Amino acid sequence: MALIRKRRLTDQQTRRIEAQQNRRVDEESDGELREGLIITHFGRQLLVRELAGDGMDALQHLNEDAAIWRCHTRTNLPALVTGDRVRWIPDENTELGVITALHPRTSLLTRPDRYHKIKPVAANVSLIVVVFAPLPVPSPMLIDRYLVACHQAGIPALLVLGKADLLRAGDGLTELLAEYEALGYDTLTVQSNGDLVPLMDKLAGQTVVFVGQSGVGKSSLINALIPDAKLKVNVISENSALGQHTTTSTTLLPLPQGGALIDSPGIREFGVWHLSVDAIRDGFIEMYPYYGMCKFRNCQHRNEPGCALIAAAEEGRVLPRRLESLNRLEDEAREAERV
Repeated sequence: MALIRKRRLTDQQTRRIEAQQNRRVDEESDGELREGLIITHFGRQLLVRELAGDGMDALQHLNEDAAIWRCHTRTNLPALVTGDRVRWIPDENTELGVITALHPRTSLLTRPDRYHKIKPVAANVSLIVVVFAPLPVPSPMLIDRYLVACHQAGIPALLVLGKADLLRAGDGLTELLAEYEALGYDTLTVQSNGDLVPLMDKLAGQTVVFVGQSGVGKSSLINALIPDAKLKVNVISENSALGQHTTTSTTLLPLPQGGALIDSPGIREFGVWHLSVDAIRDGFIEMYPYYGMCKFRNCQHRNEPGCALIAAAEEGRVLPRRLESLNRLEDEAREAERV
């Protein structure tokens, strides 16, 4: 059987399609069109929660009692994902909807699929919560990797040190958190069975995702923030009549204090393998003053004489372990370019 390759769109065609979508958002009849927020993606169908507002301020109108519709999408729309704000038309006879237009996105999280192509996972995320804990022993390299990905996506990061009851003197974790805070990152220390009000305050009004290595307590925090989170996911799954996909779907759940949380196995895997060396370097914000200051233009910041970054690390102006993270991530980027 021959495979038909999907035709690549030119920049002009892409702009034309975007213009058509903008016209649909502005011009189609408000009498039948409704605003909605995609809360789950199930293959070719999506679950859309009906909104009372104009779609652009979705979290202000996120009513958990609002109707949830199973919808198809028009073929000329881009790939839609959980978190997208859309316009759709209901069919009272079939109880299905048709998504006709997509509102502009403020952000888009992506990850590689099984074919190593970039796949969109969630839209309009406004905060990424990077969770680590005393157990399993955290990897600063992994934290750096997440922060580079956050920077590339243009989404602020909140570093959360969880399982605070397991902290021990000399484990260096409070110092690690302080290092990131000194770099300008927002930080917090919590435990899932403790006072989560400070965390709730930081999440209020945001669309958030939690990332972090397995076992750090992401699920415990989510269940503490949204006590019936698993129940809500099951209800959404039953509504879709596609419950077998529950464990792999991306689901948006309202937060009690306002805002929403998007939970997805795919989001936890998002990384930096597809980024260029320049994009990796952009993610190390404290090193900006030293880029371009090395003796050699093609300096790779390893052992070259006159390297401004090596000198900064030796003099304590940048952390040596952060320079090591930069070097390792650059190696990964170069290796990916050769594949």
